[in-house]
Amino acid sequence: MKTNTVQKVGISMANPITKKPPWLRKKINYSTHQAMDNLLHKTKLHTVCQEAMCPNISECFANRIATFLILGNICTRHCTFCNISKGKPLAVDSFEPQRVANAIEELGLKYVVITSPTRDDLEDGGAEHFIKVVEAIKEMDSTIEVEILIPDMRGDSKAWESVAQSGADVIAHNIETVPRLYPIRKGASYSRSLDLLKAISPHKTTKSGIMLGLGEEEHEVIAVMDDLLDVGCSYLSIGQYLSPSSKHQEVVEFVEPSRFEYFKKVGLEMGFEAIQSSPYTRSSYMADRYDIKLAES
Repeated sequence: MKTNTVQKVGISMANPITKKPPWLRKKINYSTHQAMDNLLHKTKLHTVCQEAMCPNISECFANRIATFLILGNICTRHCTFCNISKGKPLAVDSFEPQRVANAIEELGLKYVVITSPTRDDLEDGGAEHFIKVVEAIKEMDSTIEVEILIPDMRGDSKAWESVAQSGADVIAHNIETVPRLYPIRKGASYSRSLDLLKAISPHKTTKSGIMLGLGEEEHEVIAVMDDLLDVGCSYLSIGQYLSPSSKHQEVVEFVEPSRFEYFKKVGLEMGFEAIQSSPYTRSSYMADRYDIKLAES
């Protein structure tokens, strides 16, 4: 689906910057989520909230919401924007699916997000383990809605098919950025990510996410939206890229909140069912709200 109604607003290509503007000074208050920290420590589970230093961690943990990171906390790829540890992962923990289910029960969660680092060391990229985690949750309580945010599983179409047939309610895979900037996604392929979403969308609701502030142009963002719609993607998250450290990819621009609203408006007009778009939006932030028809949209 193509659109010719978009007006140019321009994206700065200034030198990389580090000083955050007022709208990006969210405070992290670890004292508000001690109970969640204690539970996760007890169950020996990881969350992407902690590993990726998510700026929403205080808000989400205080509301007993977490995105569980399965298959360990070590990634086999070396993307320059991500704060997940890199290296040689440990063996798959066969008890993890039940531990995740038990933690969800103890927290009383009704909507959960499950993700993992990229595991290129596994033949199926971790597909079987994702399925086992979903099964453990659904067996415990079939009313719990489960979203899984999966890596590209090395382009294994059989792995995609098996995950598509799992009991997950939403399957997400992030496109992350525009094709021109894909060198920051080491080992990834823009076309492969689109192929994954295309393979899954006939079976499940699919979702993707992109980051702004890396030097992308407006027309490139719109083109990515078009591509996602063409492969049947229903939900989209748009957030500001924040560099985890001086050793990571630099921020080119801090995008103003009004621009996020602009892209949300355009995306909904193009055909997305729901979009979360703001400087602090992350792929799993407010994940339970995507299936609600937002009146403000």
